[in-house]
Amino acid sequence: MRGAWPALVLGVVIALAGVIMTGGGAYLVELGGSIYYLLAGLGLLGTAWLLFRRRPLAVWLYAALFLLSMVWGLSEAQGNAWAMIPWLIAPFVLLVAMLLVMPTLVDSPHRWKWSGGGIAAGLLAVIACFALPGSGLSSPVLALPPQSSQALGDPSGLATGRDWPTYGGTYANWRYSPLTQIDRGNVGSLHKVWETHTGGTPQSAKFQKLYGTENTPIKVGNLLYTCTAKNVVVALDAATGRVAWRHDPKVPDAWIPYTTACRGVVVYAVPGADSAAPCATRVIEGTLDSRLIALDALSGEPCREFNGTGEQDTKIGMGPVYPGLASINSAPTIVRGVIVVGHQILDGQYSRAPSGVVQGFDARTGKLVWAWDMAHPDWSGYPPAGQTWARGTPNMWTSAAGDERLGLVYVPLGNAANDYWSSGRTPLENAYSSSLVALDVATGKPRWSFQAVKKDVWDYDFGSQPSLIDYKGTAAVLVPSKQGDLYILDRATGRPLTPIGTIAAPQGGAEPAQRAAQQIVSLWNTLRKAPLHESDMWGMSPIDQMICRIQFREADYRGYFTPPSVDRSSVEYPGYNGGSDWGGVSIDPLRGVIVANYNDMPNYVRLITRAEADRRDIKPRFAAKDISTKSHSVDPQWGAPYAIEVNAGWRMPFTGLMCKRPPYGGIRAIDIATGRTLWDRPLGTARRNGPFGVPTMLPLTIGTPNNGGAVTTASGLVFIAAATDDLIRAIDLRTGKTVWSASLPAGGQATPIIYQQGGREYLVIFAGGHHFMETPAGDSVIAYALPG
Repeated sequence: MRGAWPALVLGVVIALAGVIMTGGGAYLVELGGSIYYLLAGLGLLGTAWLLFRRRPLAVWLYAALFLLSMVWGLSEAQGNAWAMIPWLIAPFVLLVAMLLVMPTLVDSPHRWKWSGGGIAAGLLAVIACFALPGSGLSSPVLALPPQSSQALGDPSGLATGRDWPTYGGTYANWRYSPLTQIDRGNVGSLHKVWETHTGGTPQSAKFQKLYGTENTPIKVGNLLYTCTAKNVVVALDAATGRVAWRHDPKVPDAWIPYTTACRGVVVYAVPGADSAAPCATRVIEGTLDSRLIALDALSGEPCREFNGTGEQDTKIGMGPVYPGLASINSAPTIVRGVIVVGHQILDGQYSRAPSGVVQGFDARTGKLVWAWDMAHPDWSGYPPAGQTWARGTPNMWTSAAGDERLGLVYVPLGNAANDYWSSGRTPLENAYSSSLVALDVATGKPRWSFQAVKKDVWDYDFGSQPSLIDYKGTAAVLVPSKQGDLYILDRATGRPLTPIGTIAAPQGGAEPAQRAAQQIVSLWNTLRKAPLHESDMWGMSPIDQMICRIQFREADYRGYFTPPSVDRSSVEYPGYNGGSDWGGVSIDPLRGVIVANYNDMPNYVRLITRAEADRRDIKPRFAAKDISTKSHSVDPQWGAPYAIEVNAGWRMPFTGLMCKRPPYGGIRAIDIATGRTLWDRPLGTARRNGPFGVPTMLPLTIGTPNNGGAVTTASGLVFIAAATDDLIRAIDLRTGKTVWSASLPAGGQATPIIYQQGGREYLVIFAGGHHFMETPAGDSVIAYALPG
């Protein structure tokens, strides 16, 4: 028996895998799933038995199983090479092991040649499967629309080019630059010309886990303005990156909400003011502890004219606000001298969370001009004595769009305080939840509203900043949704300008009487993919793929808008990070093209009874011992009968891989005139991603999750980071092909900007990383330019 131990050891490994797959495969068949795993499990048990008996037939039986796995995988992959991973990689590793022990099972002078030849044949089969004609991940490329001499008009009164004056470029939020110095011919020569570390990270180790700056700098004149994770405003020389001034508002760590996001600041020039006077131009920032800060744009000194102190507390009128439950993490919008600001009200804490009130403040004096509290439509200023704005109402946590000509601000609203429980919401909360609302900037009163989801229990708030465009001669607003739909509405009336349809929504769940029978969808263009099937389940090996298939079959999933349940999990697809999020879209007005990056991931969710939540010590922020920073989290939803458990991205706890096969994110170009998709590509490579959190360093496009937006240029380039591979890249707008990329020192979960200084064009991004996206944290503002 000397020399038999390799076969015995391998037999034990294969037997264990066979027991797991036979048992799991039988259960999957009972659930109505694929029979493959049961057959493969029985085959593995037979292979192990033959190995224990030292029979050469074991090798041939396993080779047949490998062939079965390859053929079955090809039939389900439908051209998606990444879908072949569980069907090939682990089975191939076992095939190699089988062939290596083969010489101990046969008595032949050529046994090692058989072994080597078998490994080579298996490797060739694997390579052939991954070299499928067409990856199944990309769409055909259609011709771009011709350039128009009648470019879309920007109604904000601002312009990009030399400057980048607001978070979205202008308040029309095109994220577009008319500059052409960097083009397709020379973009390969882009290189880093400076890098500045801003600092400003949380001091507490507890809150460092929530790091994710998400910042888009702005550029006005000779200075670049950025803000750190803790709201330190930093002014940089736009040509060199040298720090001109810093201002620290000293935000306590306790006020950090879910993420230390400071997405941007705004600059306001006081009309008629002497340009040399202090605070004639001022930088205005919203902070994590819900203050508005006004600083002199040249010196960083507080503007005392602004409320007498240089700051204004936006929580006045809200009543008690526990630290972290109300914050400003997005750049305010200024229209006709009014700063329009909303708050991120921490999701899922309790029904009596702070109000979602939207407020307008005088950009010069800092005084409240109006407040829109949907529950008190007759109030225009602060609440009457002894009262507060209504608690737990839908809020605006992202940035608005502003039309200077019409005097309207377009406010994207989220959900009521308990995202996954709709009973108990007022009629007005149901009317405005997950809606885009046009507010008159002079009065704060709604002109119109457009609702994308009825009685939302999926956290499908409008997270994207709207964009103002002209659509076939009509002043329009484009708003993308988390569920992936793109809507174009009349800017003055809210009337849909592109086709909208309805679908039958699944009924039942925990609140069957609350569920709408129909939900609207865009018939013009949607980033949503086809509904999930069992064959979409993925994993590192057939075992974790089988587990994901079992979870899929056990869960309630009946397509889009499947409601959450108590007795079992449900699949939400797209998940709350699916479709378009806070990065928004980019608009090329010259060619009439939308560039939209998006996510394509499900969530695995379950409502938890209050008794179970109490047993697990699931409490609101103000009573909890710790703050979750993981994708698999539980929110207490105090005031509702149920807490909610959300596995965001639907990940396996052991490997960290997602149950849905790639791609998980992409980028698409859309013709505005027709709604046609011009091209659609996965966004992000596998270089920084892998099982167990170990980077594979594979430079292969997989389509990763992404957060942040794109910028387009008149030269026909798209610049974007956003993906979890820590790269910033240039994409050819004509084809969707990457034509340049550079490694970032931290995650690029932010939107880059383009500007000109001293005749030189610069590409700038804040590489801050992100805890939720699990990218490295950093504090670098980085500029790229052509040699010169």
